[in-house]
Amino acid sequence: MVSKDKTKITFHSGILTIGGTVIEVAYDKDRIFFDFGTEYRPELSMKEESFEELLKNRLIPDTIDIYDKRFNFNKKNNSNFENTAVFISHAHLDHTKMINFLDPNIPLYALENTKAILKSINRNGDFLLPSPFEDKDYTREIFGLEPNQIVNVGKITVQAVPVDHDAYGACALLIHTPDAFLVYSGDLRLHGFDAKLTYDFIKKAYHTDLLMMEGVSISFPKRKPTQDQITVTTEQELIKEFSVLISKNKNRQITFNGYPANIKRFEKFIKFSPRIVVLNSVMAALLKDTIGLEAPYYYKDNSKPIESLDKDLEISYDTLLNDESKYVFQIEPDQIHDLKGGGLYIHSDAQPLGDFDPYYRVFLSELESKQVQFVRLALSGHAFPDDLAKIINGIKPNILVPIHTLKPEKLSNPYGERILPERGQTIIL
Repeated sequence: MVSKDKTKITFHSGILTIGGTVIEVAYDKDRIFFDFGTEYRPELSMKEESFEELLKNRLIPDTIDIYDKRFNFNKKNNSNFENTAVFISHAHLDHTKMINFLDPNIPLYALENTKAILKSINRNGDFLLPSPFEDKDYTREIFGLEPNQIVNVGKITVQAVPVDHDAYGACALLIHTPDAFLVYSGDLRLHGFDAKLTYDFIKKAYHTDLLMMEGVSISFPKRKPTQDQITVTTEQELIKEFSVLISKNKNRQITFNGYPANIKRFEKFIKFSPRIVVLNSVMAALLKDTIGLEAPYYYKDNSKPIESLDKDLEISYDTLLNDESKYVFQIEPDQIHDLKGGGLYIHSDAQPLGDFDPYYRVFLSELESKQVQFVRLALSGHAFPDDLAKIINGIKPNILVPIHTLKPEKLSNPYGERILPERGQTIIL
């Protein structure tokens, strides 16, 4: 029988898939988990995302015992553990979506900026999965951390180290147990506005015993750009192309959308756009809550007013719908029918994300029916394949565990062992 006083790592989910990473690190009577999202499987076309349906479709793991006890689900008795905590690397839904399902008595940690994003964007209870036991707009308590802050969970210490990603406030985790130094990369890249953060993380992670490394970019074959796609390789290039598109399309209605957690991209759109950028009220509030930036905004339909927004910055929706020269404004897919037609729409890593989502083709057809030109101006939040190798070369891990990818076998470790775990597998160091 293996002694309990060894570090054990269990891969509950997030293996051979993109998203839904839930990993447990345990030592003696202490344990931590990261992250706490769901797998993204739009092709399932689920009518509801109840706890039971998510379990049934294996979008959340049935092997953990830290769900809210009111679900009456937990299969194991966790009384052997004295300390448990959960850490979130960043605000994307595949890492956070089910945090309201977590036992309220278990502490949840994230960098302060990630906490601010989740609190702000879930203000109406329509971002995270809602708890069936709380009010609709409930977001469970999150303990905000400063960059590089260390948290002690019994004999386990966890340091939240900022990295560059397309979600503001992203971090990697440096984990120390009495017998091991472990690293979880979270999601990261080298081609964003804050690439230096990732390079600093690489130095801190040097020579880890075990590196759990994301590999999203190696999951797919390289595709040739389509006619409606503008290819860029850095966030700076993307912002420049956004401005060029607007300058070239005079006397034309221009709209756009992006992923809300990409705070810095929205900030740069506002700063460098030749037209006045107008956001929907929720996105405007998110910018104010996270970086203190106040931007022009509008309310759609009968949206609930947000008290923190400056009323002098509000633009009427009708004004935007009739404009062809002064504004470029953010829209969601359900607003396409409102557009006047003949305009330009810039799709910048917004929902629906791509062909793998059945709604994507429907979305494009709706734009076409309004004779709105679609332009895809996107850039991955994940390290390019060559940069994944560069990160591994900088860290030189004794053991590499590729996760968060469809093709883990494409990541190699010139410095030691590579383990390709199965879902539910436990590694004992």
